[in-house]
Amino acid sequence: MMVTDALVLQALRDSSLSDELRDAEIEVLAKCITVRDYKAGEPILKPGNGELQDTLLILGSGEVEATATTGGEKVTLHLLKPGELAGIIGFVGGNAMQISATVVAKTDSKVLLLDRARFESLINTNPAIVYYVMRGIVRHVHGIVRRMNMQSVQMSNYIFKQGGRY
Repeated sequence: MMVTDALVLQALRDSSLSDELRDAEIEVLAKCITVRDYKAGEPILKPGNGELQDTLLILGSGEVEATATTGGEKVTLHLLKPGELAGIIGFVGGNAMQISATVVAKTDSKVLLLDRARFESLINTNPAIVYYVMRGIVRHVHGIVRRMNMQSVQMSNYIFKQGGRY
């Protein structure tokens, strides 16, 4: 097994995508993956950039940061760890105009790319894999929403404790 193959299998095992997959199913999914290297500071996804529009990104190694610009200020949304996902909106068929985050490699990184068309080709041969991966994506998105809700509550509590002064 090549280092890249081992990286792909480990990243998939670390990802919420494979929570319900058996090893043999993870190996089938791994065959749909391509790996791309990014240098520190290199953009991976940008709003309006259609290159990876239909592609789910899974961090294999390194550090990747998702940011957004609000009110003219760049805000870090999340620092991805190996196995974590980016590019979900485009992958599930969302409108490219809904994408507002920029994803940049903070360090030299290896990113697993799962193209939607390659993934959908599994519908006829391995429908359970498609079903379980989509459940994994839903769980991942639910985790993001829960984290954001918790942060919103914490911010509201902070503002309330400050007497509305901010």
